[in-house]
Amino acid sequence: MRALIVNTNGTLAIKEIAKPRYSENQALVKTLACGMCGTDIKLIHKCFKGFPESSYPLILGHEGVGEVVEIGANVKGLKVGDKVLLPFVDADPENFGKLGSGYGALSEYAVVHDLLAYPEGKAPDVAYAQTVIPDDLDPIEAVTIVTFREVLSSIKFFGVNPEDPIVVFGCGPVGQTFIKFLHLLGNKDIVAVDIVDEKLEIAIENGASATINSTKDDLTQRVRELYPNGVKYVLDAVGLPLVANQAMSILADRGSVLCYGVLEKEEITIDFSKASYNWSFICQQMPEKKEEFDAHEQVITWIREGKLIPKEYISDYFSFDDSIRAYDMLLDYKLVKKGIITF
Repeated sequence: MRALIVNTNGTLAIKEIAKPRYSENQALVKTLACGMCGTDIKLIHKCFKGFPESSYPLILGHEGVGEVVEIGANVKGLKVGDKVLLPFVDADPENFGKLGSGYGALSEYAVVHDLLAYPEGKAPDVAYAQTVIPDDLDPIEAVTIVTFREVLSSIKFFGVNPEDPIVVFGCGPVGQTFIKFLHLLGNKDIVAVDIVDEKLEIAIENGASATINSTKDDLTQRVRELYPNGVKYVLDAVGLPLVANQAMSILADRGSVLCYGVLEKEEITIDFSKASYNWSFICQQMPEKKEEFDAHEQVITWIREGKLIPKEYISDYFSFDDSIRAYDMLLDYKLVKKGIITF
């Protein structure tokens, strides 16, 4: 099969590699689509925690959807033809002598676990999130469900109170999803921060009550005009250490900086001279797959009720053959919303 590879020097290439092997508790899927994700960018930049340079080259791809084409002997909960979320390709020492995995869903074939094939409590954590997509949902657009579930489970993990104001840094696909879900959950005070006016306009459509372009406005002054005592939460939806420092001057007493996603550096320095004496910094760098599973039904319900429309979070579709150009565009900030690679 073909797969998108991140080479040790950070360049991308489409290469021919062996199809993944699957166990008696797994199924082989043919990939239908994969979302382009900030996870991929950090892997390309070689700044993703847990992926040292020695693990490269890597198979790229995190937000995949695949169609089951073969099943293992113990599989009970999957059948040929099912569309399944979150297939992965494991590292394979037989490819190029050594080939690591950056989750690997940007491959023509991948593997999923069947939760029912394992004794109770013995399934790997990822099996809980490898969920069959209902027939009434478009399987290509369904790649967005990966982000939707991660975001909803993170809001629950952070314990955001909908009565308290929140500032969201970053209005890319993840930030827009946070804004939409916070609004759906009842939050009426959501301030969106970005450097692109078009993204801020979309944030208003998703439920933001105010916007700030941080290249044009004085962030602290604008937030303090809206909330003189500061805000309870500042959410970092981009994974940049500078957000924590910018948050210090706008946090209310006992406020929290909420960091979603893997930070680009494993060590940060926070200047809290402008903060109150009492504040907290909370990271959700990798939601547990059981948490994503628990968020799944709410996401599906919102989609069926028309409150959440996956297509509205997608701006670009690319064929797998065009995936290198697609990532060049993502790296150049030319995608307004999520890009999808189709197979």
